[in-house]
Amino acid sequence: MSTATTTPAGRMAALARAELTLLGRSRGTLFAALFVPLILPFSAREAVKQMDLAEVGLTLGTVILPASIGFSLLYAVYATLVSVYTARREELVLKRLRTGELRDREILAGAALPAVSTGLAQSAVLAVGCVVLLDVGAPRAPHLAVLGLLLGLVVCVSLAAVTSSFTRSVESAQVTTLPVTFLSMIFSGMFIPLEVLPDRMASVCELLPLTPAITLMRGAWTGELSAYEAIGPLVTGLAWTALGVFAVQRWFRWEPRR
Repeated sequence: MSTATTTPAGRMAALARAELTLLGRSRGTLFAALFVPLILPFSAREAVKQMDLAEVGLTLGTVILPASIGFSLLYAVYATLVSVYTARREELVLKRLRTGELRDREILAGAALPAVSTGLAQSAVLAVGCVVLLDVGAPRAPHLAVLGLLLGLVVCVSLAAVTSSFTRSVESAQVTTLPVTFLSMIFSGMFIPLEVLPDRMASVCELLPLTPAITLMRGAWTGELSAYEAIGPLVTGLAWTALGVFAVQRWFRWEPRR
């Protein structure tokens, strides 16, 4: 008598399908993930218009395009996953999943797949929209765009898992996500490019979690980021990823907070 076997990919895919169904029932989370990143670029555009971008070799398009993708990473991936991980933990879903075949990393990855897929699709739509509407043109270094996007996705997933560890409920996720969200929006080069900041402040901002992703994606379109200059953001992003993985292993909670 043969016994059915499952693979990690199959288990994560099944979990992702179930998570996609649950995500579709959460209207608030779905709205924030799908529509907020599409609205924010219009607000950023008005702010960016007031800056003297030509002096630092930037254009409206090369600022808004990576910022738009950054907004998607923050809302469609990071903020959404904080709510997802917190909700599933408080509903005892994570605890039940651990009693089956799924391993811990498969549970976290499977639950993240719908949000990550949304972020990827939304980033593609925003990139094409900015290229058409803002006359940015194709990226001069497309490998940096891909690298920056993948790095941003990994960092956001790990940060979401860490943040959910300190989040008591889905409602409180709106508060616990604020530090990462606002620091990233203001100081990671989205609303204010690092090129227009004082050198000392820019050096500090370069160390924030999402700054490497934004820097790499902006460099992809400006073509002014050399291979040597890309090493710094890449190392910083990988360091945040490693720190996030360590923090998840150390502090992630699988049972409801009491």
